[in-house]
Amino acid sequence: MGQARRDRTGSPSLADVARLAGVSVPTVSRVSTGAPNVRAQTREKVQQAMTQLGYSPNRVAQALRRGSFRAIGVLTQSVQRTGEALTTAGVLEAATAADYTVSLAQVEDPTSQALRSAVYRLSNQAVDGLVLVQVGRAQPQHLSLPPGLPLAVSDSALVGYYPSASADQVQGVRDAVNHLLGLGHRTVHHITGPQDSHSTVIREATWSKCLQEAGLRPPEAVPGDWDAASGYAAGQRLAADPEVTAVFCGNDEIALGLVRALHEHGRRVPQDVSVVGFDGIALGEYSFPPLTTVRQDFRRHGTEMVRLVLEQVDSGVSGEVLREEHRVVVPTELVVRGSTAPPPT
Repeated sequence: MGQARRDRTGSPSLADVARLAGVSVPTVSRVSTGAPNVRAQTREKVQQAMTQLGYSPNRVAQALRRGSFRAIGVLTQSVQRTGEALTTAGVLEAATAADYTVSLAQVEDPTSQALRSAVYRLSNQAVDGLVLVQVGRAQPQHLSLPPGLPLAVSDSALVGYYPSASADQVQGVRDAVNHLLGLGHRTVHHITGPQDSHSTVIREATWSKCLQEAGLRPPEAVPGDWDAASGYAAGQRLAADPEVTAVFCGNDEIALGLVRALHEHGRRVPQDVSVVGFDGIALGEYSFPPLTTVRQDFRRHGTEMVRLVLEQVDSGVSGEVLREEHRVVVPTELVVRGSTAPPPT
């Protein structure tokens, strides 16, 4: 076959690809736009021709024709954290299933100018909507959103302002604390997550309220972070107090660090101290002893946020005005394992 003809820019054209693949130009067009009505064998042949010629579809022109870029912007605070990583995985899964691509950005301090800058960059990268996986305690004024941009958020202070999908954290904490009190513990201590997290605020406030409702004065909460190292450090303090028999931890990784600290101080789990985590990560099932925890469905948080964004894209109505049907509360589940037992007599 002779050398393919080029368009005026010097790039291969649809006709060049069609000629090399032995198909019609409309067939190449359908493949380049991702249309479903193309046989798999034909699609593969066209894609091979595109690769051989170095053909790249004009995505901007396609978006203008169909009114969509088929892309979603995703913003999070610290993607290496387990919960954020699992939620982001759910976003990617749902976006891929809907034939959307994802542009990811990370902002460590969501209350800073960096959040506005990241939102601006993502919204100008030809995206149809925005998913905020984790933005801590950021408020709507920290976003500076373009008017009408489809948006969905997860566990953050933005829940209630925009369409959201997040765990029923209040019920999850109640289940954890009441489980420990039901075993006979006189009180429940708490190691928190980081103070810049909205989830930390909810979990600490609910823990305190549960104890007060039981007629108990909450002990001083021990500050932590979302990692095992902070649980280990907090455990050095709690292990030295013989009155500590039950601890509710801000997440599972904190709990695993606490268990090690207790072991090193000769405090057995659960014979001397019961420990409950939060999140339900897979590792907790294989700790020793297996960790009692509150499981939340991070993957569903991600898939629901994508659904909420795509509903706005399809309807042409943004979620700036919250509707009750756009607020998804995902149930949690108390998983009782070997790290909790009645207090020592």
